[in-house]
Amino acid sequence: MTNVKNRDNSTTHRDHVTETRPARKTTELIAYVVTVLAVLVTALVVNDDGDNTVDPFSAEQAMRYITFLTIGYMVARGLAKSGSRGLTRDND
Repeated sequence: MTNVKNRDNSTTHRDHVTETRPARKTTELIAYVVTVLAVLVTALVVNDDGDNTVDPFSAEQAMRYITFLTIGYMVARGLAKSGSRGLTRDND
């Protein structure tokens, strides 16, 4: 809470509470991007060995893991924002 003196020497109380940091500035985003890239690289590197066997880590599995990571990231951001206030109050 900040007290500000007005011209007539009365005091105005101002509450400024900021919301959580923007998503691009959080470690969650960095971890999410790195993990998604790791899943994509793994899906590209691990493939069929040439003996007509099934691909052990297919594109379908990679997309499923990326979907799970995206859901987890969205839940993490939602929880972070739910614990913060976006209140800005000025009493003039």
